[in-house]
Amino acid sequence: MDFWSNFWDIIWWFLWIFVFIAYLMILFSIVGDLFRDQKLNGWWKAVWIIFLIFVPFLTALVYLIARGRGMAERSQREAQQVQAATDDYIRQTAGSAPSAADEIAKAKGLLDSGAISQAEYEHLKAHALKHTA
Repeated sequence: MDFWSNFWDIIWWFLWIFVFIAYLMILFSIVGDLFRDQKLNGWWKAVWIIFLIFVPFLTALVYLIARGRGMAERSQREAQQVQAATDDYIRQTAGSAPSAADEIAKAKGLLDSGAISQAEYEHLKAHALKHTA
């Protein structure tokens, strides 16, 4: 009998931990959404935060019902902006590696200006061709 009592106490304890973590995730999502929302002025944000502190469960429920659709749209818009920024960074980084033709043209310009000798030009040209092959 004692074993089953302890077993159900542990199950009950895990259930409460799950509920508490889910509640914290909802609170952080709401606070993050409040600060992400550009249309809501600072006073309304402060009112929502005060109510989240003093009447947390009811406020979270009201917020999710009243502003849930906008919350999803703002989250989706932010995800798209992050994806676009990541794609731009990848394109910029991938396109920044000079090709062999670019390196040879740069070396030819240096040779024509007299900054390097013919032997140095040949060395740079061979180096560029070796790294692209």
